[in-house]
Amino acid sequence: MTGRGSDETLQLLRAGRDLHLDHYQSHRLPYAVIGGQGVNSRLMALDGADAGREFEVIDASGAYGSACLGAGHETVRRALARGVTEGGQATDEVGSLERARLLTTLFGPDGLWTDQFPTGEYHVSGRNSGSEGMELALRLVLESRFDGNRLRPVPEAAGRDLILAFEGAWHGWTSGLVPLLNRRHYRVGLPSLAPDGQYGVTVTHLPFGDPDVLADWFAENGHRVLGVVVEPVQGDAGILQPPPGYLRGLAGLCQEHGALLVADEVLTFAKSGRFFAMADEQGPIRTDVTVIGKSLGMGALSLSMVIARRALSPRGSGAVATSDLRPLACAVIRDGLELVVADKLLDHSAALGARLAELLQRELVDAFPDLYRESRGTGVMHGVELTERAAGGLARLREHVVRAGAYVEFMAGAGRRSRGLRYVFPTMRIAPPLITTPDEAVELVGRIAEGSRAFQGSQG
Repeated sequence: MTGRGSDETLQLLRAGRDLHLDHYQSHRLPYAVIGGQGVNSRLMALDGADAGREFEVIDASGAYGSACLGAGHETVRRALARGVTEGGQATDEVGSLERARLLTTLFGPDGLWTDQFPTGEYHVSGRNSGSEGMELALRLVLESRFDGNRLRPVPEAAGRDLILAFEGAWHGWTSGLVPLLNRRHYRVGLPSLAPDGQYGVTVTHLPFGDPDVLADWFAENGHRVLGVVVEPVQGDAGILQPPPGYLRGLAGLCQEHGALLVADEVLTFAKSGRFFAMADEQGPIRTDVTVIGKSLGMGALSLSMVIARRALSPRGSGAVATSDLRPLACAVIRDGLELVVADKLLDHSAALGARLAELLQRELVDAFPDLYRESRGTGVMHGVELTERAAGGLARLREHVVRAGAYVEFMAGAGRRSRGLRYVFPTMRIAPPLITTPDEAVELVGRIAEGSRAFQGSQG
């Protein structure tokens, strides 16, 4: 569907863009969303010869991976209405009927997630975003060395001054999380965790997915490790999956050496064909803290949830949050999850993922070897890595793909890694909503291929 919007709308959208803080240093896409339904979004071109043109795209990004039910879903609309009209306004200082219904449904006896988090062993907090959730997770790890009642160190935690993270990882933008990233672009010029003093901490980075490196490092440093922070599938690094057994081995090393294991499932939540990617053929892999987000808000709200062992808690009032599982948020989460279960959307996404993997390999990697190096992924979380040549023209490639009717985003890739691991170039993320049909997946990949051909033609 194409058409032309009014000049008044075009001017309004341009004015709004100019007023919005530019996070991309003048490299934002020259489009605006003017509506959408399901997996489709309606865009308007803001600049160039076709400024004002309206056209439709399949949203392969799922709004940064958050819109698991697509746009305008009736279940979300009803949940929002109920949360506003019936939920009331409850802070974390008092109970809430909506909150109680949600938490008992998920974590109570025979709860939906008790296979991953056994009843009675965990407690839960809510936050506005994945970054805020990871900030609380990091706080819980750091405060495990601290007696909040006596305001003094816990003697048995003395010497625990290392936090292990992984090369290529992404855990959020906030200043407290930046030290977990081994990317100079995001760290330089900002404060870092102090390595000295009574509560000093040093962050160490290892290559992701190498069990021998991991075992050797723990053998040497295990007595000093306070916590380990890991994505079960690395997202911004380019959808990198560890080898079989790696995550369970990591959990075993943490348990053996007394380190806390934090799983960052902000991106992976509900995208791997199951709710949690911290699992393998043997079943769930236990963690001390798990942070989920993005899909949790069903594309309507920005939310995260921190699920932590009961022994982990901040000092009194030390983690109070305005947004901690408000009734409106709980209504949206519960109704959305009930739909995911009732419509068997996780099973659907697992089957869809197998089909996507086949299509992306055949229609992109095999068809355009000068543009795409490799396809990786599972469920509704795939990455198509660019070649070095294509990475140099990433912005123009993306614009051609969008104009062909597929809205895609690109991740930075892991870049240069240690221990002889190869460089990982920027990667196109394919993370459509859970409701995507097989026919829509075929159409999506076809449009990406069309944009790829157009990009090749523009190269001369």
